[in-house]
Order: sequence, then structure tokens, then C-alpha cells
Amino acid sequence: MWERELAVSAPGKVILHGEHAVVLGKVALAVALDLRTFLRLRPGAEGQLSVFLPGVGVRRSWDTPGLRTLRGRIAGKGPGEDPLPRGKQLDALREFAGIAAGASAPESLATLAFLYMCLAISAKYGDVPSVDIVVWSELPTGAGLGSSAAYAVCLAAALLMVCGAISCPLQEGESTARWTEEELTLINSWAFRGEQVIHGNPSGVDNAVGTWGGALRYQAGKITPLKRVPTLRILLTNTKVPRSTKVLVAGVKEKILKFPAIMNPVLDSIDAISQECQSVLEVMPANPSPEHYPVLEEFFDINQHHLNVLGVGHPSLDRLCQVTASHSLHSKLTGAGGGGCGITLLPPDTSPLAVEAAKQDLCACGFECWETKIGAPGVTLHSCSSLSAQVLHALAQS
Repeated sequence: MWERELAVSAPGKVILHGEHAVVLGKVALAVALDLRTFLRLRPGAEGQLSVFLPGVGVRRSWDTPGLRTLRGRIAGKGPGEDPLPRGKQLDALREFAGIAAGASAPESLATLAFLYMCLAISAKYGDVPSVDIVVWSELPTGAGLGSSAAYAVCLAAALLMVCGAISCPLQEGESTARWTEEELTLINSWAFRGEQVIHGNPSGVDNAVGTWGGALRYQAGKITPLKRVPTLRILLTNTKVPRSTKVLVAGVKEKILKFPAIMNPVLDSIDAISQECQSVLEVMPANPSPEHYPVLEEFFDINQHHLNVLGVGHPSLDRLCQVTASHSLHSKLTGAGGGGCGITLLPPDTSPLAVEAAKQDLCACGFECWETKIGAPGVTLHSCSSLSAQVLHALAQS
């Protein structure tokens, strides 16, 4: 029996520098975004496991004997062997959940990832008890902000905890707690499996940022957490212009093949920006003062021009940069480009009026805007009473 009501949260992510160049072996910096996904865990009806995902309209409940039978169909062959998310196992889960083959809607993939993680974790560590899980996110889906990874990290932490594979580090009277490094490594490995169910072949960056928070350096498959990361205030703006990452990546590749002598130095320069930025961040204090910002702002400006040269800019992103520049703020796209999201640095001496005016002007363009932070903490366990009224209200929709 699971007897406590608790909450787990994990951050989204943005790419600070290195978009597109990272595909070609250059350095990228990914940072945790303080827009978070929250999971509420509480004791459920005996013999039932239920999940409610209000953001994607999923409300499902299964009886535990039925899940145990299904677990036998997807379990690894050897004793203690992990069932990896392969075709046959996922087909069995789709059939059980009534999800059509090839269905790629967020609600289908979220349900599939939930079932896979429940059954695979319980096959290795013992039954998932009767619990009631609600997941709600401040992150928009499909915007390149790591929403699916934050979901997978929250699920991994909650399920591993209720199965006893990791501790419940929150003591009575505490508002938040974090797991040990060893436990975080286990959470991250299972979150990566959840990401494989959703994305097929993810890089592992998004779930690593969701698990550890702060900032990570990524190069040629190697993920290294930065030693020290300051917390930086930003505006995050979603232009709401849809784009295909696949098409944008192919376009960059085509340009490099066509003009290698011109494009390769641009990629080298983006790589140098990522490395210089890492050096700057690692010597900055936890709460930087205004004089630390000009060099970061110059990196933003130079990199934004480079990304336009690569062909991944968009009129909506140009507009975003123009609007924020009119308020003496510096912006760049983050992620795939071609629309999507941009980030704007907010130095500590930026007046609240200037921030508000910039937000109003961006919203007047039809964009969606959040004032938030980067360098946020990774996956965290909370007492429910410590959550904000907005989060509690969202999680209470069940």
C-alpha cells in the first residue's frame, strides 16, 4: 500500500546555444527552464491504477490483476532483465489500451509511455501499488521545450519511489527534497525509456536536463553537467508558428553541402559561442549582477545572426527580436527555429515596467509569453501543501 499524498515536479528545457550545429558534432548548451510539469501521487482505490492528464484529455483506470497479466507479455526473457520499449511490447500495450497502430497524437503517446513505464518498472522492482496519478504541466506541448521529457522524468521518479526502487526523501514537515546522485541516475535511465516510447530515438538531453536541472553540455552523444550555473531571468516567447524540425535540419544539411567553405566557418563560430558561453556561466555568481550580462547579450545577437545564415530563421522570430530590441533587450530563437520559441535575457536592472511593456508588445503580435528563469533545479519531491494555489487547482481537476 502507498499511503502518502505527494507531488513530483521536473523542469522543461531550452537550448541556449548550439542548435543545428549539434547535429554535426558541435557543442550545444541545454538549460533547465523554470516552467515545470507536476505529478500528484496519492493512494488509489484498492486494486486500481489510475492516471489523469488534463492537458491532453486522458483519464484512464486499470485493474491491477489485468496489468499483471499484461506485464507477463512484455517482460524481458531473463530473470531481472529490463523489457526495452521494442515493437512487440509496444504493440501489446497499444492493443491493451485500444490505441491504433501508428497513432502519434499526444494523448496516445502519453498513455503508451505511462503503461510501458508502469509495467517495465514493476517487472523489475515489484508491483506498482494502487495509486491515483494526476499530471499537469506549465509547458506547452510540441514547442520544443522538453514537455514529454519532463512528463517521463516525473513518472519515472514517482513509479520508482512507490515500488521501493528509490527512497522517499521527503521528511515530515519538509516542503521539498531531492534524491541522491545514484537515485537520480536511475530516474534518468527510466525517463529515457519513456522518451524512447514517445520519440523513438531521442538524444537523452531533455530527460537529463529534467533530472539534474541547471545546464548541460552536449557533444557527439556525450552529456556533461556544467559545474556551476547561475539562475538567469528570461522571457520565453512562443510565436505559435508550427514548424518541422526534420525539414529544417535537412535544409541546413543541404546548405552545408552546397556551400561548405561558407557554412562550415559559421558552424565553427556557433561551436565557439557555446564553449565561450559555458566558460562565462561557470564563473558567474549564483545571482549575477548587471555587469555580467553584456557578453551574454552579445552571444545571443551573434548566434541569432548565424542561425539566420543557416536558414532556420523566420519572420516571426525577426519580429520577436525587433520588438524586444525596442525595449533594449536581446533575444534569439531556441530549438529548431522556423517559428517555434525564442528567449530574451532580462538583466536584473531591467525595470518591471520595461518587462511588462515588452510582454504586451509581444502578445500584440499574437505570441504567447512567459517570464521565467533558466538554470532551474531538476526533478524535485514536494509536499502538496507547499505547491502554489495555481498548481494545486490544476492538479485538483480530477
